[in-house]
Amino acid sequence: MLLMLQVDMDISPYIKRVARGKHGSEHLDRDEAKMVFQKLLQSDTDMLQLGAFLIAQRMKGETSAELAGFVEAARETVQGFAQFFAPKGAVDLPCYAGKRRSGHAYLAAAMLARVQGVPIVVHGVEHIEERVTAWQVLEAAGVQRASGLGDASAILAADNIVYIDLAELSPDLFRIYNLRPRLGVRSFANTVARLLNPMSCEGQLNGLFHTPYADYMADANVLLGQQRSLVFMGAEGEPELYADRQKLVVKQQGDKMSRISYGEAGVAMYPRELMDERLLKESLGSMLEGKLNEREIAVVNRMSEAFHWASQGEFPEGWVEQ
Repeated sequence: MLLMLQVDMDISPYIKRVARGKHGSEHLDRDEAKMVFQKLLQSDTDMLQLGAFLIAQRMKGETSAELAGFVEAARETVQGFAQFFAPKGAVDLPCYAGKRRSGHAYLAAAMLARVQGVPIVVHGVEHIEERVTAWQVLEAAGVQRASGLGDASAILAADNIVYIDLAELSPDLFRIYNLRPRLGVRSFANTVARLLNPMSCEGQLNGLFHTPYADYMADANVLLGQQRSLVFMGAEGEPELYADRQKLVVKQQGDKMSRISYGEAGVAMYPRELMDERLLKESLGSMLEGKLNEREIAVVNRMSEAFHWASQGEFPEGWVEQ
């Protein structure tokens, strides 16, 4: 009953606090953020309030506490959350960016890790305009897509890898995530989806595009009780480490956060030019068959080390903690 009273509260005073502009806006605390997002996630929410809050947060910037509150609210919309858990050593792999410049080497590494006994939970969105998504790659590789967490649990037990789409995980969060074309900019719903960890995996590999979010997201994982995660500047925003010139890796383990670095592999840089979509899909087929170039091999090796750490917590040899 108390929760219903909170959800039915007028949230306009909270919107006013975050929408006062560069010098007047205020951050919400974790409980306030959770309560506001509970209200906005409802299917009958006031769309004017939703749009105002999303843009105000975009202008202000989210704190770790706000992100943690938003994630907690979103998890309440996931049917079966805290009921269906991934097995020990499982790795959460959120894929919400898609690719256009090179193949998904991180998925080749995920398929390898799965064979080596690491359970992998992939979640994302089926379609991203002008990009090849993780699901399009995994579908071609024969990975099964779950209709919900119960289905995902059964598939994971049988195959050691599963894909769950945000549209099935949380239709309410997906609805807000999908507002980007109308808003003109990304909202914090994208970050919330990446932090969702729907099956409570022990480890998480979380790529991002904008480096300032690394610390916020890692600290939010601390607040959410995530066991361990790597949050890093990923290739095209996906959870793929670079073989050379990796800009930023934040390691989160329990309540501890640190910077991570590793030596360069001495291979070609990540491509700058967009690939023809047909050629990209053809290259993905070759990659999944094990036909990789020198750079892709180096990335798969690097990602294999990351998957092993996320699964078992054993720090890779040659990585340096700062």
